[in-house]
Amino acid sequence: MAVVRFNGLTRGNALQRLFSTFPGGWPGVALCLLRLSIGVTSVAQGAFYLLHGSTWTLGAVFSCLLLALGGVCLLVGFLTPYASVLIGIAILGSSISLLPTPAGNLLDGKLASFEMVVLATAMALLGPGAFSVDARLFGRREIVIPAASRRPRS
Repeated sequence: MAVVRFNGLTRGNALQRLFSTFPGGWPGVALCLLRLSIGVTSVAQGAFYLLHGSTWTLGAVFSCLLLALGGVCLLVGFLTPYASVLIGIAILGSSISLLPTPAGNLLDGKLASFEMVVLATAMALLGPGAFSVDARLFGRREIVIPAASRRPRS
């Protein structure tokens, strides 16, 4: 029985085209920890914005929901590069905004916001890793070809 391994590159598989591997082992654990730290911080920041926000504008609510949704996606590892980019844009937008931030701001200083944007960018570029929903949906595939039932002609 022959086993053929391939990356599963198909036309509609966008995440597989972005990343050639979904590393496991210790690199996969490191990517999982990076995803979890960014995801928890984003969900908490979005929740703080929603709970402690004194001015309810459409942009503020959209930013809160974007942070929370992106954080949840990162926690489970679903659409990781897109969620990371959205989180980076939302945090960058709130950090350069002239409007005052809510009272419960985890990313109080510009340096903390910059660090979070850099981490989100790194996560978008590195990929989700083997311990994610993305790896299960878009990861490597294995095709098992059964042995031929008759002998080939000579």
